[in-house]
Amino acid sequence: MKKTAIVFAAALVSIVLLGCAKKDAKSSGNNASSSTVPTTAPDASKLVNKNFIDPLKDWSKYDNLIKEIKAETNYEIRTKKMHEAEDILMSNYCVIPLYYYNDIYLQKSYVSGIYANAFATKFFMYAKMNNGAKTLHINLASEPDYLDPALNSSVDGACLAANSFSGLYTYNDKGVTVPACAESYKVSKDGLTYTVTLKKGLKWSDGSDLTAADFEYSWKRAVSPDTAADYEYMFSGFEGYAEGNLNVKAVNDTTLEFKLIAPCAYIEDLMAFPTFYPVCKKYVEAHSTPSTPGAWCTEAGFVSNGAFVCTEWKHDVSMTYTKNPYWFDADKVSVEKLEFMLSADDTAIFAAYNAGNLDFADEVANDEIAKLLETKNPEFYIVDELGTYYVAFNAKSKLFEGKTAEQAACMRQAFSLLIDREYICENIAQTGQVAANAFIPLGMADGNGGIFKSEALKQGYYDPSAINNNQAETVNKARQLLIAAGFKFDSEGKLSSETPISIEYLLNQNTNHIAIAESIQQDLSAVGIKMTIQVQDWNVFLEERKNGNFDIAREGWIADFNDPINMLEMWISTSGNNDCQFGR
Repeated sequence: MKKTAIVFAAALVSIVLLGCAKKDAKSSGNNASSSTVPTTAPDASKLVNKNFIDPLKDWSKYDNLIKEIKAETNYEIRTKKMHEAEDILMSNYCVIPLYYYNDIYLQKSYVSGIYANAFATKFFMYAKMNNGAKTLHINLASEPDYLDPALNSSVDGACLAANSFSGLYTYNDKGVTVPACAESYKVSKDGLTYTVTLKKGLKWSDGSDLTAADFEYSWKRAVSPDTAADYEYMFSGFEGYAEGNLNVKAVNDTTLEFKLIAPCAYIEDLMAFPTFYPVCKKYVEAHSTPSTPGAWCTEAGFVSNGAFVCTEWKHDVSMTYTKNPYWFDADKVSVEKLEFMLSADDTAIFAAYNAGNLDFADEVANDEIAKLLETKNPEFYIVDELGTYYVAFNAKSKLFEGKTAEQAACMRQAFSLLIDREYICENIAQTGQVAANAFIPLGMADGNGGIFKSEALKQGYYDPSAINNNQAETVNKARQLLIAAGFKFDSEGKLSSETPISIEYLLNQNTNHIAIAESIQQDLSAVGIKMTIQVQDWNVFLEERKNGNFDIAREGWIADFNDPINMLEMWISTSGNNDCQFGR
């Protein structure tokens, strides 16, 4: 899921930063020798990986492989095919991993009961406050992109959804899936047909009955082309998905039945995911149109079925969520209100937290991390997470015009080689992140009882420390790749004025993101690449990435469940999360 980090809540801001990065530690390549600049152009087609396919013209091969994985019933073969899919994904260098995520946040000592899962979703419904307060003051991010659980694709939106909606399943404080609206379920012997029994007496926040028919409606709505949900592909393992007739039906008010095309080891995770949450048909259809499917929840007062209900929304300023007395577990909710500060200014957020105006802050200003670590502040939390911070190239960018698919891949690989990931981890991220050399994060399950990847260097696609261990050789390898792509260099080892490279790096407002962008900017300057940095409002930023209006952009993906298919199926050509524009 797209990482929010901390996002900008004002009008769009576009800035240009050139040569701003100041590295007090290692300098990536600025003093690298240029004496071994190749004089003849290597053949780009011989430099790409054997798994390489044209990410625009031949991506149907990847799409078909994902379909095979989704239908595969032999888990060992399935795991092997997922490795093949990642091999293809990594071979074109549109996705450039930087480090594997962990999660950091601030929480007051008088607050307890808040928990998060490995997918960065925060659960506030069981919070306790021993200072006598009944309102929990929180900052997650700025103005949310979507509150419709079918349309959301951001981490902050998922947190809001998890606290205001309830699916069939949810996560407990151990990160384990447990029943929510479901009471229990049965599975047929072939592992394909599920019969779910709902809890009795489920209600919407307006007091009306919630039944199995609401789940049938909501799931079919989520895959409808009219809804255009980014995550509709998560239903692709269901029978009838390909034909546009999802095999899910309400047998009666408390019984839901659905059928899969292959056994699914992570079905409970899917039933706990926001896209699978129910929405109230009567309210949705009364307050939306076909052209604006998410309009029903763009203002406070919309009907939901979770622990809290949105009762006030001052756009770009604050949101208030009030306890829902109709929630099935309402008697265990002691906090009466959640007050959300909507802001992307992490300096202001940190000040608000220190002033006692926030009880929980989901982001920490970059300049404050070192002091928090040094003083071992007990209110500063670092927790494990499954996800990858990366940058992404738009495969359709004008940057690659006139280049073959192989030459474009060589260009992107050169960029990847030049990035000093260790500097980013140690001096910017600062909380023990591991430099990444693959998209699927370390420690993720393989779907067959094992771990998909446990050793970064042995199981990754490149040495993430190469620029530190052998700077001159690595920089010259980057030059060789660029020469293979048709670029020329001068006697200083910089790009010739005949063949310059100028790119724009797109990101959302956050001191951490900006510092990483500046670091990359300096790294690329080692061979004369000029990179400008553009900061945008969060909602605009998401749409620009989604629509392919960028050269290279800041990205992050927190897994939605503990299986590699989640990190792989997002890149199929029809996925709403395919920011790289593969197959388009």
